[in-house]
Formats: sequence, C-alpha cells, structure tokens
Amino acid sequence: MSTQPSSQFAQPRIDARALLGLYDPADTTDWAPIRAAQLNAGSQLAVFLFGANLVGAALVFLILAPIAPLWALASWGAVTAAVGAAITFRRLASRGRTGNTATLSDVRDTVLEGIALAAVWSVPPLAFGVKADANVALGLWIVLSVLMTASAVAMAALPLATLSFLGILGTSIAVMLLILTGPLLAAAALLFTVLLMLGCFVRGKSLVVIRAGEIALAERDETVSLLLREFEENSADWLWETDAQRRIVRASPRFAHSVGLDPLAVNGMPFLQVLAGPTWEAGNFAAGLRTLADKLKGREAFRDLLLPVQVQGVERWWEIAASPRFDERGGFIGFRGVGSDVTEQRASADKINKMARFDTLTGLPNRLLINEALARAMAEADKWGSRCAFMMIDLDRFKAINDTLGHPIGDRLLGRVSERLNQLITDNETIGRLGGDEFAVVMRDASDSARVEKLAQSIIATLSKPYELDQHTLYIGASIGVATGPRDGRTAEMLIRSADLALYRSKDAGGGTFHCYEPQLHVQAEERRVLEMALRKALHNDEMHLNYQPVVAADTGELTGFEALLRWTHPEFGNISPVKFVPLAEDARLIAPIGEWVLRTACEEATRWNHPVRVAVNVSPEQLHNPAFVAVVASALAQSGLPADRLELEVTESVFMKEGTCAIQVLEKILDMGVRLSLDDFGTGYSSLGYLSRTRFSSIKIDRSFVQGASQGVPEAIAIIRAVVALAQSLGMATTAEGVETEAEHLMVQDLGCSKVQGYYFGRPLPVEEARAIVNRGQRDAAAA
Repeated sequence: MSTQPSSQFAQPRIDARALLGLYDPADTTDWAPIRAAQLNAGSQLAVFLFGANLVGAALVFLILAPIAPLWALASWGAVTAAVGAAITFRRLASRGRTGNTATLSDVRDTVLEGIALAAVWSVPPLAFGVKADANVALGLWIVLSVLMTASAVAMAALPLATLSFLGILGTSIAVMLLILTGPLLAAAALLFTVLLMLGCFVRGKSLVVIRAGEIALAERDETVSLLLREFEENSADWLWETDAQRRIVRASPRFAHSVGLDPLAVNGMPFLQVLAGPTWEAGNFAAGLRTLADKLKGREAFRDLLLPVQVQGVERWWEIAASPRFDERGGFIGFRGVGSDVTEQRASADKINKMARFDTLTGLPNRLLINEALARAMAEADKWGSRCAFMMIDLDRFKAINDTLGHPIGDRLLGRVSERLNQLITDNETIGRLGGDEFAVVMRDASDSARVEKLAQSIIATLSKPYELDQHTLYIGASIGVATGPRDGRTAEMLIRSADLALYRSKDAGGGTFHCYEPQLHVQAEERRVLEMALRKALHNDEMHLNYQPVVAADTGELTGFEALLRWTHPEFGNISPVKFVPLAEDARLIAPIGEWVLRTACEEATRWNHPVRVAVNVSPEQLHNPAFVAVVASALAQSGLPADRLELEVTESVFMKEGTCAIQVLEKILDMGVRLSLDDFGTGYSSLGYLSRTRFSSIKIDRSFVQGASQGVPEAIAIIRAVVALAQSLGMATTAEGVETEAEHLMVQDLGCSKVQGYYFGRPLPVEEARAIVNRGQRDAAAA
C-alpha cells in the first residue's frame, strides 16, 4: 500500500453555501479569516470598479444622447456615480475593520452592493434601450457586457454580490434584446451572463481555497514553532488560543476537558473567566490570575506561569506559557499557548514520602513495608511462642492480558485486584504488592491453620471472578504459596524463600491453587538446580539427540515430512522429558544454543534424505526475540545445503504476545529466504486472527486436545476444528492434525478437512536411522511404481 508524501496536503473542501456567505458550516475550518480575505480582495479593486462605472456611464450617455432626454441621462449618471462612490468608500473603509477576521453578516451584506449597482445599471436597457433602434441597442449591449466583465473581475472574491449584480443586469439586457430583436439575441445575452457567473463563482472559490491553504499552513507552522522551538522544554498537555479580545477560539477537546466544559460552549468565552471559575463574579482572583491578566493586557510573552484553576469545584494547579500572535502587517490577533496540569507535581513531596513504603499504583504497602511488617510479626511470634504466616500471591494469566491489551489495562487490573484483596483482610493481616503481579500477605497471628487456609482459598476465589474493564471481560486467577514462621524459617528472608518455593509448586500444578511449604520443596528446588547444571553441559557432552515423527497427507497417507523432536539422555538421570527440561532451558537462557544445535542438526539430516520431504523444527519465542536468529537460520541452510523450502519452522502463539520485540521482523526476514512457517498448537492460547493475516504462515497445526475431544464427540472441539480448517483454507494455508492415534481419528480429521496428520497412528518419534530408512524406502517404492 502506497502512501502520499508528507509534503502533500489534501485540497480543502469548500462548501458553496459557506463560500457565498449563506451560513456557517459546523466543521473545523475557521471561516472568519477566510471571509476577511474575501472582503480584503474585493476592496483591492474597489477603485478600479469605480472607474469602470464612470467610464461605462459616460459611454452609455453618448450612446443614448440622441434618443433620450438629457436631463434624464444626467440624473441617471449622477445616481450611478453616487452609488459607485458609496460602494467604493464602503469597501475601502472595511479594510481596517475586517483585516484579520470577518463575520458572516459582513460578507452577506455585500449582496446589497451588488443589487444596488445592478439596479442603477438596469435603467438604461429597460428605460431607454427598449425605445431605441437595433444599432443603439447593440452598442448599449456591448458597453454593458464590458462592464459586467470588469465587475466580474473586480468582485470575484465576493461571489454573492457579484452573482446578484450579473444576474439582474444580464436579465435586464436580455429583456431589452427580446423586445427589440427577438429571442435569439436575448438567449445569447443570457448565455453570456450564465457563463460569466460560472466563471466568477469558480474564480471566487479558487481564491478561497488558496487562502484556506495559506491559513492552514500558517497555523501549522505556528503550532510547530510553539511546541518544538519556543517551548521544547515544556511537556504540554494541551494548547489554548485567544483572539485579540482575549476570548477563547478553536478550543481543543483536551483543553475543554481540562476546564470541564464543552468544546463548543467554551469558544467565545473570556479566557480569564474560564480560568477564574466561580471567583469571576466576585473578582477575588488569585495572584497568578492577576499576573496572567497583566501579561495578556500588555501583549507580553510568558512561560512557566503557575496559577490555580477551579475545575468543577476542584482546585487544580496549571502551568501555562504563551506568545502573542501578529498578522502579516504586524497587527495583534491574540495569544496561543500551552498548558500543563501540575497539581500532582505540587504534591510530589508527600508522594515521595509515601512512595518509600507504599506502592504508587495500588496504594498498598510495598516490599519494604511488607518486609518490616513480617519482621515485626516474627519477632512477636518468637516472643509469645505463637505463629505467624506469610503468603506470596502470584496472578495467573496476568502477563498475557498485559501483553495483549497493553500496560494501561494491566495497571487498572492490578488496581482492581488490590481493591478486592483489601476487602478480605482484617486487623490481623497486612497486604502489600511486591512488584509486577506479585502480592503478599503477612498474618501476625497464624495459630489457627484452618484460618490461614480459609484466607488463601478466599483470595483465590475472589481474584478468579471476572473483571469488567473498557468493555473487556477479563479472567485471571491466583496461585499462593504459604509459609508459617518460625517453623518454616527463623528469619524473614528464610520465610519468604519458603513461601516462594510453595508458590512455585502451585504454579507448577497449573495455578489456581495454594500450597503450604514442605521440606520436600527444598529438595525439589535442589534437584532443579542440579538439573540446570547438567543441562548446561548436555550439548558439550553429546547427551542430546533428535527423533523424527512422520507427517503424512490426510487423504493418501503419503509422507510429506518429519517433525524434529529433541530428546535428552543423561548418563546418571536417564531419559529426561522435554516437558521438564525445555521450560528449564528457557528460564536458564539456554534455549538459544540448544535451539541452534537442533536447527543445524535437523538441516544436515534432511540433506541425507533421498526424498525431498520437509523437516519441521520447533522454535522458542526466546529465539525469535533475538535478531541474530536470522543469521543462524541462513548459516544452517548454507552449511547443510538444504533448500530453504524444505525447512519449516514451527512457532506458538506466545511469540506474538510480547510487545516491543523484533519477533515479527525476524519471521519476515526468515520467510523472505523461502523458509516455511507453521503455527503450532493454534487455539490453545490467547488466539488472535490479527497475526494470521499479518504473517505468512504456510500451515496451522491443530492441537491434539481438540482431536481427542472431537473423537469423543465433543461439539465444541468439532466446531473448532471446522473453523480452523475453514480459516486456513480462506488464507491459503494447510492444516495439520496432531495426536492422531487411531484409524477412526484419522478418518474423522480427514472428513473435517484437515490436509495433513501426525500422530502415533502413522508413527512414533523415530531414531534418525529409522526415519532415514523410511524416507529412502518411500523413494524406492515411488521409483518402482
């Protein structure tokens, strides 16, 4: 999609009725300076028009002298000169009054000038011309036509007055010709008049368009100058502008919202009255407002002016700055400035003091105050031989909401969570936010373990209820780890560590539950630490290998490719499940080197296959968030010699949920190489159709949970598979059904429209030698056939 250069601007749309001065359009265009330009343009040729009238009157006098009474012609000439002089002086006098702005009535009143001028010039053709012969009438027509043309040139900027003049005079001439010569010349006169009126209207419109463009450019230049040059150090919230009488003009919605008024109602109000609010009538102004009044009166530029403002009964503090504005002739036309609400900055000292121990987002105690409260609770428990408890709360699914809907929604959601938590605590508990989506509760008296468990269950149930935010219905949950002191820790640090281990167990169990600390958790944490150390050495010790699971065409069963699956066999711990070590590799930042090894190994193996089937490699989101991954893919293809179209990368929806990363750009560059892209486990996460339309996927993999559900007759699973297949077909993508384990499941997904299948029914993940043998045997069978 091409875009227009920024230097090009759309031509302003000029309403014909507004151009004629018949009404004020309800758009954002400021017609006051445009109408002033119309009047000023008309006044520039006022003397020329007056001269044309005098010359025309003299010529008409000479033409009609042989047939008309001289006293009548002299009287008409005097009236014509008087009307022309009056119009000329009126035009010239309006220059100072309408130099920069003009009202609707100013333009509308000019129609009287056109009518008056047309009336006096209609006398010769109607009073004298109808009694003359054809030669006199022809001469009169020529003179009046020249006068009409001159008037159209001189008065084009005022279309309403000009059209009135041309229409009335042209009709008078046509009547004269109709009486003397018949309809032919009368029609010609009317045609000439119509063409002259059209030309006048088009020229008048062109003048207005040019002036509107000049005004728009001037406004933009002043705004840019104001924001970027004169006030570049001031982070403004809104703009404000006044006219020469210090009345607000073109109020922006942000300014109107700041003063609590309607944008249309605030226009035309005195600027000081808006700021003073209720004190305007009493005259009891603050010192800042008096200073502002002096600056406005003296037409002086100012900045960093601090003043109180009453907004709907609430006192706010604003900091404003402005510069006077002048037209091209140096005339003062008002002020334009910027303003910021600095109420919070004035209270910054109190906030800083509060922020030392309270969370600024939720208002709850922060980590420092929670640690202090826990230390006091443990000291009291140790002194009286009682128990205290510490709960660590982590929100489930919050990160996905924060990434997909944005931090503002996430922050407001945290505020709602804190409100619900506050409703659950008593004087015995202190609740706080540790940071991010982690909260904590300190129970000073935890002698009753049932009470502790009941509170944990209440927190989970309360936080799991839906939240309504900005027309979004949001669902999150909570996982809790509970530690009891001094049994689970003799110090605050030890108790927090124990609660953290219990929380980890709750998260590992799928969330939405709570666990109390058990000594076994320390053992599991130690096992995890040992496993991480072993994982760091696994590649170097050649402990990892790849298995390959076949992917076949759903209709023919023909082999279309393999999915490379990572396996880890430790000499001491044996076979370790990918479900266990892959998340550990991601947490320990080991997924990048492991993923690169998988990619290179799979590409090298695929080059040994005689049959040109594809190899699919799973890619972690952490790999795609690194721009260097593009070079890794290119290097793997180059060193192995594998054609790019035989490599397929499988990514999950979580890749697209993290904002501010380069994952999309990385994928686009890889796709440009010719590598294919598959979306794995579609529908199991926070699915969005947006990335399907923006990213060039070649296939969508349907998760095995939907296949199993459909095989059991679950209507929702069947509907989801059908919807995914239809979506993929509309986007030109293939669909692969995962986890097909029986012939019935194969026939079912085939009937539902899936193009490829993968699962134990066609083959388990195979060692490299068996996979290679299957490929090569298939090639020999195809050749024999």
